[in-house]
Amino acid sequence: YSIWQACPNSVLEGRCPAEFSSNLPRHTCLQTRFLTAEAKVSAGRLNGKMREKTLSMDTLNPQVKAVEYAVRGPIVLKAGEIEKYLEEGGTKPFSEVIKANIGDAHAMGQQPITFLRQVVALCTFPELMDSPSFPEDAKWRALRILQGCGGHSLGSYSASPGVECIRKDIAAYIEQRDEGVPSDWENIYLTTGASDGIMTILRLLVSGKDSSRTGVMIPIPQYPLYSAAISEMDAVQVNYYLDEENCWALDINELYRAYQAAKLHCQPRVICIINPGNPTGQVQSKKCIEEVLHFAYEENLFVMSDEVYQDNVYTPDCQFHSFKKVLYEMGPEYFNSVELASFHSTSKGYTGECGFRGGYMEVINMDPEVKAQLVKLLSVRLCPPLAGQAAMDVIVNPPQPDEHSYKQFHQEKSSVLGALADKAKLTEQILNAVPGIKCNPVQGAMYAFPRIFIPPKAVEEAKALGMQPDMFYCLRLLEETGICVVPGSGFGQKDGTHHFRMTILPSIEKLKVLLGKVRDFHISFLKEYSALE
Repeated sequence: YSIWQACPNSVLEGRCPAEFSSNLPRHTCLQTRFLTAEAKVSAGRLNGKMREKTLSMDTLNPQVKAVEYAVRGPIVLKAGEIEKYLEEGGTKPFSEVIKANIGDAHAMGQQPITFLRQVVALCTFPELMDSPSFPEDAKWRALRILQGCGGHSLGSYSASPGVECIRKDIAAYIEQRDEGVPSDWENIYLTTGASDGIMTILRLLVSGKDSSRTGVMIPIPQYPLYSAAISEMDAVQVNYYLDEENCWALDINELYRAYQAAKLHCQPRVICIINPGNPTGQVQSKKCIEEVLHFAYEENLFVMSDEVYQDNVYTPDCQFHSFKKVLYEMGPEYFNSVELASFHSTSKGYTGECGFRGGYMEVINMDPEVKAQLVKLLSVRLCPPLAGQAAMDVIVNPPQPDEHSYKQFHQEKSSVLGALADKAKLTEQILNAVPGIKCNPVQGAMYAFPRIFIPPKAVEEAKALGMQPDMFYCLRLLEETGICVVPGSGFGQKDGTHHFRMTILPSIEKLKVLLGKVRDFHISFLKEYSALE
């Protein structure tokens, strides 16, 4: 009608455009066609013949249907429903939902590191360079980053591997961290969080059909990104089990067992390690890392080392060892041949800047022709967010002792890591005092993964409801206490064992409340199913 009104009266003469369509402007003829199409759709509805959806569950990519991601699974959806119910005035035996399901530090109340936010703010709004409120060492870093950006703006694209000066800063950081082990900045690739890098490397590795399909060795328990990626890419998941009785250590004999069993139905090509561990919180020893690298060397496996928690080590007798440094110390035969991709992120550590989606990977000993394919694959997604790249730069290039911002930066960093160490110890102590719960020391990362005893009657009830027993347990915990944790079955576990993963990120006061509620619930749960003994 609006098009009809807009047409000259000399053309329309007050009549419907359909009466003289040959004389109408093109846009009016198109309008008529759309009106005709609408009429046909209406007629179709009347005849009960609706057009079928092109994309339905029947036509959906089956690999997408196979993907599961427990960290944001059914428990979290239920927690969201309860939160909304409480906001609308509903009543529960609790006043709030405590989400201990995900390692989102700022959502749990952790404050940002001032210096990081100052640099990113200056990069985002360069006019702040004139403000006396910002220290000169932050301004200098921001100016250097902006000079590496197109148009000196964080709103530009960067080269697909990332801003060159940031890649160089990362290489310098790795050399310093690894006490002089050389790092080539051209082997550094900025990523959209560590997950982006992990997915990219797996895409390069996955190939073949039937018995030649790529097998991906992953630790069990594992971070569900790995199993989800393997399902999406139609690769073969090869589980190797961590030793819960030995503080989740990696047993080399278990690696050989898993590898030999997998060779019967796939071609194992890659081994993934998470150190410090998620969800298990262990820190692998140097000897263990040497054994893994020797195993990879012998069996010609690509090594993927997820090291996003490298700053999160709490137990005094534990130390983070990068896979690259250990590989170097094993000698040239190993260091110049084993293919290794190492990953880091802004999301964890002491900064907890999940929302910036910053990260990087260092890839060594990759075939030059394959490396060109990697760059091509990275170019398809153009580049990672530049704000995330800037945040990553601050992590690898923090204030030095002779700079103005060092004192405050050091205090904030120490405060965050000190609090996490206290909470790791507190979590272990309280959980281990509960009958039917056993929690290994939280040596690093941000999570506890306690083993829980679930009585046989509760197991039977869960099976009758079509649930995993620990899913049943965690749903009951959520509905009765408001505490949201993730069932161990979402991470993988040995048959007959049950666990849940919880983050240690809440404030010390809230963590005490959370752990107290878990203790009371678990005792009540055992009494209900007559298994307190």
